[in-house]
Amino acid sequence: MLPKIALLGRPNVGKSTLFNRLIRSNRAITHDRPGVTRDRMEGVVRSRSGRSFTLIDTGGVTLDSHHSVADGPEGLRGFEAEILQQTQAAMDEASVFCLVVDGRDGLMPFDEHLASFVRRAGKPTLLVVNKVDGMEHEDTMLAEFHALGFPILALSAEHGHNIRALEEEMVDLLPVEDPDAEAKPENVLRLAMLGRPNAGKSSLVNAMIGEDRMIVSDVAGTTRDSVDIPFVSDGRACEFVDTAGVRRRTRITDTVERFSVNSSLKTTTKADVTLYVIDALEGVTAQDKRLIDLLDERKTPFMILVNKIDLVGRKEQAALEKNFKEVLQFCPHVPVLMVSAMKQVGLGRIVPLAAQIREECNTRIGTGALNRAMEEVLTKHQPPVVKRSRPKFFYLTQAEVAPPTFVFFVSDADRVSETYARYLDRSLRKIFRIEHAPIRVRLRSSHKKKSE
Repeated sequence: MLPKIALLGRPNVGKSTLFNRLIRSNRAITHDRPGVTRDRMEGVVRSRSGRSFTLIDTGGVTLDSHHSVADGPEGLRGFEAEILQQTQAAMDEASVFCLVVDGRDGLMPFDEHLASFVRRAGKPTLLVVNKVDGMEHEDTMLAEFHALGFPILALSAEHGHNIRALEEEMVDLLPVEDPDAEAKPENVLRLAMLGRPNAGKSSLVNAMIGEDRMIVSDVAGTTRDSVDIPFVSDGRACEFVDTAGVRRRTRITDTVERFSVNSSLKTTTKADVTLYVIDALEGVTAQDKRLIDLLDERKTPFMILVNKIDLVGRKEQAALEKNFKEVLQFCPHVPVLMVSAMKQVGLGRIVPLAAQIREECNTRIGTGALNRAMEEVLTKHQPPVVKRSRPKFFYLTQAEVAPPTFVFFVSDADRVSETYARYLDRSLRKIFRIEHAPIRVRLRSSHKKKSE
């Protein structure tokens, strides 16, 4: 695994902007408001020297002179202890620290207290003075920071000043590479978490990986960034992306939350399987229906996790499951699991089922098997007559995988009813054992049978 470097600092010194600059991607949400970053998140820096490392972005830490949690700015209020816990976990994992301070603000008490806290860990630390826009400002803006006793580098994360020099300094501080180090596993199963705020996504991630990796709170919208979390389940390399809760766009007045929603929906396109989490106590809301319909329309591989099932009585569970079946009539292939992050109920089925869905998504069927299947389907149930003519089916091909896309060439695609198209979908699933993955069935007009 790659060595890790942690970005540390008080709120609003520009850690997330620096994180995005170094990993060359707008992964972390950046905003003038302090306290936007709460969970720790990771990204890979591929330095120009050829040495790669994992960079950890952390939330803003507020400590007093005794290294105890102090009240932070409004955006962090109530989360200070959890953010410190996440930061300590990042410090335990990292080989090197980058302590980020704000050159415009000068040396603040929170900087001094955090520097003392970091110094106790005894790991190589580089002091990064951010928001210094040019060499002409370095002498005056850096002077008071020398008192902290760390090697210093001035830069501007926003404008890119001195970023390359920072990369070089970071690489120099890394431990010597171990030629026998185990390579990162290939074929990682990527899982995206999606759902309305406070449905329990972070709790499920923590329960499945056996670690308090995400901050959990009753306050909706606690998770804002999309956070990549590698883990191993029964020997299988996996990666969770825990995303911010999604609400109706008309209700998103907070600019930070708007960034989170867009990031959440984009994340589903990067994952192998999306886990859509619903609160069992709230049931299927109108927003849940819209999002599930959107996932189905986009042919996104997904399953539904009904969380907090331990809080629902046995009689109510039966009614709940019946309700889900009715709601999901338009996508009956999507599996629904009743789970509980708190009581560890049903969690063991999630990764194996996700792996099955990914495998089904990559199904590739030979031409001979496809056309034998078409003959079987047509023999069992002929297409109905439409406009006094029955459409003729000539042949069937598979155009692509992920998801499997099947194209029927017929005399007139307009004469094939939606009902019959759904019959074709169900039949192909049954014949080729594509139980839970999305598939596309397309009809294309052609006037002749495919030549052999």
